[in-house]
Order: sequence, then structure tokens, then C-alpha cells
Amino acid sequence: MKPFNKLFAGACAVALTASVFGSTAAKADLVMKLKCGEVHIKTFDALAPAHVKQIEALAAKKFYDGIVFHRVIPGFMAQTGDPTGTGMGGSKLPNIKAEFNAVPFDRGILGMARSSRPDSANSQFFFMFKKGYFLNNKYTAWGKVTKGMDCIDKLNKGEPPANPDKIISFRVSK
Repeated sequence: MKPFNKLFAGACAVALTASVFGSTAAKADLVMKLKCGEVHIKTFDALAPAHVKQIEALAAKKFYDGIVFHRVIPGFMAQTGDPTGTGMGGSKLPNIKAEFNAVPFDRGILGMARSSRPDSANSQFFFMFKKGYFLNNKYTAWGKVTKGMDCIDKLNKGEPPANPDKIISFRVSK
């Protein structure tokens, strides 16, 4: 590859990354309040529009307020969004069709939980503690933590945790 082509390809990759992930200084699209502080989330509107729309609709209805983190696995992920706290529940909204995308499941990425059926996501989602590339193209990545991942790290661990942490509030801030 010619030097100019390499430079152009590299510039395009940087531009794509910036447009998808945004700057960490960018205004958060969603803000979750936990006992240890705020978690700011940038949503991937262009990559997972139906998932973002559903999460935002539920947040606007205060659906997530008081919901526990029912599955927190050290070195893997923290899952929430089930009103029953069992991992089996969801909202009254319809399930969402899969929007698998090229975002790798790195630390701080948010993905939609689902059953073994790809089109069964509803209200449950998870935060990645570490990379989990085995989830790539099998689950929908819909956002990224831009501030407050340290709060997610402090969640009580377990499946379920003996004393699960709760979401105090979860709001759209666009």
C-alpha cells in the first residue's frame, strides 16, 4: 500500500472511531445515579437505533429507578434492567430485533441482554468490566460509559449478589 493510502486509511479509521464512540468529554446521552456517584453513557444511536430508543423510552418513564443489579460477575459484566430482579423479567414494551454491530465488547461497553433468541432483547442490559470478544456479533452493543466506570467496578458481586446495588435514577440527558 502506498504511504498516502495508508495515511488516508488510518485517518478514516480514526474518524469512524470518533464518530461512533465520541469524545470522553462529550455530553452524556444518559446518566445513571448509583450510591457511589453518576455513570455517564454515550449511546450508539446510528448503530443500534431501536435499542437506544427502547432504553431511552424506559428511562423517561423512570422504569429503571430502584431496579437491582441482579448479576455481577467479576472480570466479566454487571447486568440490570429486570423489574423482578431474577433475570427473567422485562418491560411491557415489545422485544427488540437484534442490531448486532461491529463495536467490540471492550471495558465500558453496554450490551443488551437477551435469551437464546437473538430478537428477544427488552429492558435488561449489561456493562462490560473487561473485554469479552466472544460476545461480538452475538449481542447488540448500544452504548459506552464515558464517566463513572469506577462506580460500576464497586457494585456488589454475585449471581445474585447477597446485597444487590440498585439504580437510584436513570435519565435521558440529550
